[in-house]
Amino acid sequence: MFMLGKIQVGYLVSYDYELLKNSIPTIYKESNTIFLAIDKERKTWNGEFFTIDDTFFEWIDAFDVENKIAIYEDDFYVSSLTTMECEVRERKMLSDKMGIGNWLIQIDADEYFLDFSGFINDLRKYDSFLKNPKENPVQIGCFLTHLYKYTNEGILYVENLTRVLLATNYPNYKVGRKTKARVIYTDKILLHECLSRTEDQLAFKLKNWGHNVQINNSFFEKWKLVNQENYKTFKDFYYIEADTWKTLGYFPTKNIDEIKNYVSNNKVLRISSLYLFFKNFGQWFKYLAK
Repeated sequence: MFMLGKIQVGYLVSYDYELLKNSIPTIYKESNTIFLAIDKERKTWNGEFFTIDDTFFEWIDAFDVENKIAIYEDDFYVSSLTTMECEVRERKMLSDKMGIGNWLIQIDADEYFLDFSGFINDLRKYDSFLKNPKENPVQIGCFLTHLYKYTNEGILYVENLTRVLLATNYPNYKVGRKTKARVIYTDKILLHECLSRTEDQLAFKLKNWGHNVQINNSFFEKWKLVNQENYKTFKDFYYIEADTWKTLGYFPTKNIDEIKNYVSNNKVLRISSLYLFFKNFGQWFKYLAK
């Protein structure tokens, strides 16, 4: 098998840095290098300050037994740019640091792989794209199970999966992690703790992330009202176009490892080979039609 580049993983580190303690262990073994991009001034893309406790770096030192984790500090906030423009700029800077010619995988701190080893096996099938990245750009995607809100005894989740683009050979990002290159999807799934925060944490995130100007007016009030007793009486939960997430389900545990087992054994939260075939065929045809 042709194997050219390294497996380089990057994270944009900000106010939700503690969640990296859940995410990094899921990708550590198969990664060559793991880059943590942190703003020098500890500013968000909206210009607000955040702090990182020293104990986090102590955790990194203790966990990183193979010396794979690299801290990359730079000025990622630019006052004249929107939050999304700051995000795209930082992702490009991080990818340049990771090194063109490798598989560049950008994972958010609140995303936890269920099977990163399987994803890398899938990724290596396309190593030929690493020969001339600029002439043959490609994006490799997975699917997210969104964790919506912690309750007294468990956690609410979104019942439909969402596509996400994680890896590329050429990081010409346009919006978030999206480029305009051909897309190839794998059937691998990640947990996404996008909204499952405390009310204060979520309010801060909504103000400072790349989608801050896109949030619909009804989202946050609905999020505050819904719980494990009444969630079936609500619908349309997405923070931008509400009806994208129509219904919620419920996991009777708050333990992330137990939730992974629930997802792995849930037939609804699974990508069929037939769906994947037609999804990738459509992407291939769309690419040829350009």
